[in-house]
Amino acid sequence: MLDVVVVGAGPNGLTAAVELARRGFSVALFEARDTVGGGARTEELTLPGFRHDPCSAAHPLGVNSPAFRALPLERHGLEWLHADLPMAHPFLDGTAAVLSRSVGETAASFGPRDAGAYRRLVQPFLPRWDTLARDFMSLPLTALPRDPIGLARFGLAGLQPSTWLMRRFRDERAKALFAGLVAHVMAPLGGFATGAVGLVFALAAHARGWPVARGGSQAVSDALAGHLHELGAAVHTDYEVKRLDDLPPARAYVFDTSPTALARIAGFGDHYANYRYGPGVFKIDYALDGPVPWTAPEARRATTVQIGADSAEIGAALRAASREGRAPDRPFLITVQPSIADPTRAPAGKQVFWAYGHVPNGWTGDLTDAVERQLERFAPGFRDRVLARATAGPPQLAARNANYVGGDIGSGAASGLQLLLRPKLSLFPYSTPHPNVFLCSSATPPGPGVHGMSGHNAAKAVWRRLRQP
Repeated sequence: MLDVVVVGAGPNGLTAAVELARRGFSVALFEARDTVGGGARTEELTLPGFRHDPCSAAHPLGVNSPAFRALPLERHGLEWLHADLPMAHPFLDGTAAVLSRSVGETAASFGPRDAGAYRRLVQPFLPRWDTLARDFMSLPLTALPRDPIGLARFGLAGLQPSTWLMRRFRDERAKALFAGLVAHVMAPLGGFATGAVGLVFALAAHARGWPVARGGSQAVSDALAGHLHELGAAVHTDYEVKRLDDLPPARAYVFDTSPTALARIAGFGDHYANYRYGPGVFKIDYALDGPVPWTAPEARRATTVQIGADSAEIGAALRAASREGRAPDRPFLITVQPSIADPTRAPAGKQVFWAYGHVPNGWTGDLTDAVERQLERFAPGFRDRVLARATAGPPQLAARNANYVGGDIGSGAASGLQLLLRPKLSLFPYSTPHPNVFLCSSATPPGPGVHGMSGHNAAKAVWRRLRQP
């Protein structure tokens, strides 16, 4: 009998398997697709030689992850690559606000009226960022806070709705950039604790940047899988699990799946019936005949570029997708241009580029024209650079990754209490109705992102269970 069986080889499943194998447990991992990766994959989606990331591409939480930083992933080929700027937010007048490694450069891009307010907001947390990140990403009860006072101070700011936090700023440049940071988790700007979302992304950029992985996001998954092989664990791909009886006997089972899939496989009935899924996304991967012709020079130097004319436009796009049940006319776009930092991703002189906008969960329309009209506002002539495109709406994303229910790449709505307490209101979110079955996907804290901390935290719950007589 094995000690642990892990189902799902996304970053969280791989991390959970590694953490348990490191502690001497016998582990086997089962993945339905023919390769490991989940939301961290790299494929040729458009033309030969163009290496695209179907989901995640830039990794501010990955490079800052306490779980990843404790593992020898560089020995297994993971190399983080940085552009001059982690992120830029261009405006229609050809200027841009930036999120730089430097707090001073970032503050200066907001203008004199908001530079001081931004410094006062982020500077107190930066000296203790590593401890704060570990405490924040280990909640609710997987570890005692190492800096409870610092965590409490962060909570006083972060538990506010981002709209309250943005009242500190007087001009639109800082407000738009911060609103865009919050929109990365597809949460309405006025939601509970959305201030923490913006703060975490900003602090992560100042601490270690927003890098891409050399060769693509698949390098993150391959490095985790390489270390797992080194530890002697077995990885089985092309193995779809439909019920627990499909798996070998084990003392514990850990699922990197959606709560819906876990309930179906384990026979939990309607245990997760109240779990809410959030908006979907419509994503386009591009093969380009050269760089994106951004009007703002700063956007040409950044791996990640946020597209929204102002905070009102960003808020309207989020409301349309999450509350009004329609695709926005002017979608807020998150775009990543990996070739800025990693020219190996495309043939010489060419580039890979992706953009996605928010749409209602399960939406079946085509957002291509709206996305490209939005891009043309900030990069006139963009369409002339397009060699090929690969589009994926919610149905295609869900077919590619079963965790993306209705195209929700966050594996659950990041709104209300579910932003922090997921998949149920519980201090033990990795446990399930069966004492030997656990959940470790992005549907558990700390939530979406390629950081492995949901898997790391779930592994703690598993080994505590296995130590019991």
